[in-house]
Amino acid sequence: MAVLVAKSAPFFHDADKTFPAVLGCGSIVEDFNFKKATAGKYTVVFFYPLDFTFVCPSEIIAFNNRLEEFKARNVELISVSIDSQFTHSAWRNTPVEAGGIGAVGFTMVADVKGEIIRAFDVESEGGVAFRGSFLIDKNGTVQHQVVNNLPLGRNVDEMLRMIDALQFTEEHGEVCPAGWSKGEDGMKPDAAGVASYLAGHAKEL
Repeated sequence: MAVLVAKSAPFFHDADKTFPAVLGCGSIVEDFNFKKATAGKYTVVFFYPLDFTFVCPSEIIAFNNRLEEFKARNVELISVSIDSQFTHSAWRNTPVEAGGIGAVGFTMVADVKGEIIRAFDVESEGGVAFRGSFLIDKNGTVQHQVVNNLPLGRNVDEMLRMIDALQFTEEHGEVCPAGWSKGEDGMKPDAAGVASYLAGHAKEL
């Protein structure tokens, strides 16, 4: 499986490549473009195996429940599976209490040819996507990735923490030590910075 960290995210620099999708407003489009949709924003692209399955709706609802937190951080949230745009729409129009996901407010891309899951190298032997999550900066560079096997649901709050860490590093030029959360001390990236941080925080790690 490829490590994409520090590399250009697939399709994020291609103004012409498009995919069918269901937008956050519910509209079905045939020409969703990653580069245009994410211009000037951070992006989280997350993959899941299939619509109308089991772990998947819990993850999608968890992402959607935190949608305003992603927006507050200037993050575009995009999901991808191999289902068609019409299946996405049907799942989105199925109430949560009936096994659907409800009217989620982010784009659901239809990767019916498997181009995206192969480009991000998250295709399982069964042809569906592993539970891959990718944090991509405003320049289209992957800064964080995590890939879970099919039975293992991901932690959406951890992705928010990673966004905070990336934005902190960009703003302050400091690095984020183990377990860092927004509002906590960072570390200057030199020997003196390490010594200073550990002197005050080693017992907390």
